[in-house]
Amino acid sequence: MATEKVFPMTQAGKEKLEQELEYLKSVKRKEVVERIKIARSFGDLSENSEYDSAKEEQAFVEGRITTLENMIRNAKIIQEEEMAGDIVGLGRSVTFVELPDGDEETYTIVGSAEADPFEGKISNDSPIAKSLMGRTVGDEVTVQTPGGEMNVRIVSIK
Repeated sequence: MATEKVFPMTQAGKEKLEQELEYLKSVKRKEVVERIKIARSFGDLSENSEYDSAKEEQAFVEGRITTLENMIRNAKIIQEEEMAGDIVGLGRSVTFVELPDGDEETYTIVGSAEADPFEGKISNDSPIAKSLMGRTVGDEVTVQTPGGEMNVRIVSIK
């Protein structure tokens, strides 16, 4: 039997997933079922784009529910003590300076379930996070990115 993937995340990240799951099950699922009922009333289903659209949305919602249930069931909560210290790791915010021009960037390293680059949260599976994990302040690191190599110096870890 294959082992299921573990999803490391903060307690807040797990709670956010649980809220999304609750919304999808209690609100969104009912809305989609209602859309399907209305679309059926329009007649011939073979030429009914409203029906097709509602069925596609239903498939998306049900797929997302299954994904969220799996992520929550296999969540591994990152403990506070794991986020302490002077080493880059899960749950830590790391600020680094791009070398040689000095553009400063800050990211929090989270599990893939919580990743949201627009909020400064990157997955521990991302190339940047993989390169920074286990490093300390002052370390210079070469990061492999899709756009090529990037050299950085770690400025702070919180």
